[in-house]
Order: sequence, then C-alpha cells, then structure tokens
Amino acid sequence: MISAYSLTFLLFRYHKMSTSLKHMPSTQRIEISHTPLLIIPMSKAGALDLASGLGGKLDKNEVLSAVEKYEKYHVCYGGEEEERKANYTDMVNKYYDLVTSFYEFGWGESFHFAPRWNGESLRESIKRHEHFLALQLDLKPGHKVLDVGCGIGGPLREIARFSYTSVTGLNNNEYQISRGKELNRVAKVDKTCDFVKADFMKMPFPDNSFDAVYAIEATCHAPDAYGCYKEIYRVLKPGQHFAAYEWCMTDAFDSNNQEHQKIKAEIEIGDGLPDIRLTGKCLEALKQAGFEVVWERDLAVNSPVPWYLPLDKSHFSLSSFRLTAIGRFITKNMVKVLEFVRLAPKGSQRVQDFLEKAAEGLVEGGKKEIFTPMYFFLARKPLSASE
Repeated sequence: MISAYSLTFLLFRYHKMSTSLKHMPSTQRIEISHTPLLIIPMSKAGALDLASGLGGKLDKNEVLSAVEKYEKYHVCYGGEEEERKANYTDMVNKYYDLVTSFYEFGWGESFHFAPRWNGESLRESIKRHEHFLALQLDLKPGHKVLDVGCGIGGPLREIARFSYTSVTGLNNNEYQISRGKELNRVAKVDKTCDFVKADFMKMPFPDNSFDAVYAIEATCHAPDAYGCYKEIYRVLKPGQHFAAYEWCMTDAFDSNNQEHQKIKAEIEIGDGLPDIRLTGKCLEALKQAGFEVVWERDLAVNSPVPWYLPLDKSHFSLSSFRLTAIGRFITKNMVKVLEFVRLAPKGSQRVQDFLEKAAEGLVEGGKKEIFTPMYFFLARKPLSASE
C-alpha cells in the first residue's frame, strides 16, 4: 500500500512536472520514446487542473449524486436501454460533466482513437486520423464546416488549421464548450471557429447551411441514428458530404453470448452510450435519411498497431504514459488523495472506477473484434430528390 504522504508527494511532483511542461516552449515539448528520464504527458493539464475541472459545471456538492444517477441508467446497475434513450440528454450531459477533465488529463484535446502505423506515436496517429477525414470531405479554404459532437474542440482546431476552413462545433455540454472556447483563444482560431450549444437531434441551423459535416466518435450518443443523420442531412448543402467515425458492434458480436453482452455493457457505462449499434444499422440509417453512401469500412481491420493498445495493461509507452497501467494506477491514487484533501469533489473516485471499467471493456472488445471505434463512412447528399 502507498501511504497518503507518499501519494501527496507524488501528486505534487506530477503537478510540477505537468506545469513545467505546460510553460515549456512548444519546440521543446516533444515526445521522447526511448529515455526513462522524462515522461511527456499527452495533455498539458496538470494534476491540480484535473482536480479543479472534476464535475464540470456541476456544483461540487452535487457530483456524487450525479454519479449515482448516471450509474443507475446502465445495465450494470439495473438500468434499461429504453430509459437511457428517453433520457439521453441528461445521461450524456452528466457523463461529460463527470469525465471531461479525466479525458483531457489522460488523452489530450482530441478524445478519440485512431488506426496506427508501426513507429507512429499515438499523437501522430490521432492527427493523421483527423487529416484523413478532412481530405475525404475535400475541404477547401473558406468552407463552412460543422463538427457534430465536438468535445472540447481538439479535432475542430486541427482540421480548421489543416484545411483553412471555418468550423462550428455543436455540443450540448456547457462545460466542454467553455473549455473549447478557452482553447480556441489560446490556439488563435477563435475568429474562424466557434461553438453552438444544442442537441444534435434538433439543430438550430437553417436548411442547407454547411459545405461539409463530420462527426468523430460522437453520434454514437444519439438515441436514434436515423433521427440524428436526418438532421445532418437537413443542414448539409446539396451535393456535399458527411463523414464520420462511429462506435459500433461488429458482425462478430453475438447478442446471445453473455461475455459479449458484458463487454458491451462495460463500454456503455464507461462511455455514456444509450446503446451501441451494429455497423449495418448505421448504414441502414444513413440510406433511410436520404444519403448515398460513397464508401464505408471498419478502419480497425488490418491496422498495423491495434487501436486499443494505449489502454492495454500489458503495453507500456512513455509518450502516452498516463494511459498505461502504471499511469492509470498513479491517476487513480492521485484522485483518491485529491478527494481525501477535498481538492476534488466527493464521487471523483467512482468516476475513475467506471472509466477503468470502460477501458477494460474496450480492450476486450477490440481483442475479440466485436467492437470498433472507427467504423468510417463517407456519405453524399444528392443535388436533388430526383438524382
């Protein structure tokens, strides 16, 4: 067992390391993969940044009750799929209020996976994944682009700078939007990129507003894929494209297999999902909404480096240290200390616990090839109904 004194010292050192890196010139803030002398975190956020952000916009005294209510939506705690779908706005908002600081602390500004080449860092693969999306959409300078379910805007900023476009981020979580606006100012893209707080099932935009629309591991939160895709179809200009990376169960998933169901339930509770659809259901919903599918593929298949490797406890990496088993162990005990000394709200450990459960489910789902976080499709809105 690690003593409270040792953990407090570790917390202080972890925070000092993160803070010193935060103020290091960007040219020096590089990933070092072969030296044990320096561990570069994925995010610039330090330990005390994590503590101050826990709970998002929730009152700190309400975090524990929010955790308890969130947990009750899910199968592990007797919850039903229909209840999750009926209350998806509340469930997803609570989820992101509770987990955003953890995500940013461990994952950086872009909360998504990516296929990966041998010799490629996690950060490089994430950027390439975002650039690939921009290229598939054939983005041009001056285009108006919509990011559906944009998180704190990591992909939004990367794609805007890569393609010289104006990107609007749609998000229904107030805390993530406030973080995104702050990060946009830091990145100096606040004049061309903005955020709109709204539900992607009821978008506040006129018909035919955008030159392109994309979603990165976000529309999986929708209670109804057809309803979500239909709204995207409405706001997209005729002849233009919608591209997405979807979280899906693959054809290898067996709904009668108890182990498969357990893995699916772990991913759902750990990632704020009402249900995880099969890839075929996404395809059906796209066509039903009016799109023509240009091409689609599960990009997890044949990826040289497994997408789930950063979360696999048997894997160690200095460049993504906070995601490794040791990094997660340190974070878990650090959160315990933060909660004990009341820098983090009561209930923070519970959030860490269900995120750990999600990591285990994601790794097992990936290894068994029953789950993918990168079912990709490129779809086009016809020029006219008769086309």
